[in-house]
Amino acid sequence: MQNLSKLGLPMFMPSEEVDVNGTLAGVVKSHDQRLWELFPVVLANAIENYEFIPEHIENTLLDDDKYNLHQLLLLSSSVYSYYHLSFSWLNKIRYNLTSEDKNTIKLWKKCITNNNPVVWDNVHIDTERLKKSFKLYFEQNQNNIRRSKDRHEEFALTYSLSRIFSAKQVDLFKKKLEGLPLTKTEQEYYSRSVKKKVIALANSELHSLARRLLEQ
Repeated sequence: MQNLSKLGLPMFMPSEEVDVNGTLAGVVKSHDQRLWELFPVVLANAIENYEFIPEHIENTLLDDDKYNLHQLLLLSSSVYSYYHLSFSWLNKIRYNLTSEDKNTIKLWKKCITNNNPVVWDNVHIDTERLKKSFKLYFEQNQNNIRRSKDRHEEFALTYSLSRIFSAKQVDLFKKKLEGLPLTKTEQEYYSRSVKKKVIALANSELHSLARRLLEQ
């Protein structure tokens, strides 16, 4: 459960390390259909954030569970197709899918669209729960990623500003940008010191030259 939490299901506090392939294999071997309904969420997070090697999972499974793993991968592909999601790993394996596999994905996508159960052997996947769980946990995870990215970009911008402007100049830069009123002294200092640097930064040719230098 700790490993599942690490892979997008916040049931318990995650451990520092997670055995991605072992966790996914454990979900397959559990034969717990409620966990199988969450498999697309766990797989999506594993693909995006961790080292996912299907061969390592298969090596720990018996033949019946290898078959179930294959079906769960097809189920996940159906869910991603329904939500118009694309992952580099899935793009690679599509070339190895049989015509039967591709037809299964299309059929199950239609089941998901119409809220009909996905069925193989004695397995019945409730597609309404499937969609609800995927939407809840996957979107929550994506929101966390976006917030992390926003924080990173904010810190990067603050660092870059500090490399060009003094602390006082950064304050004036932000006040001017936000349209806040400046005192007469601040306006004079801005025009004398800050504005010249802003004009230089706004020069597209200078920006292009700086990028070329960094790429060398």
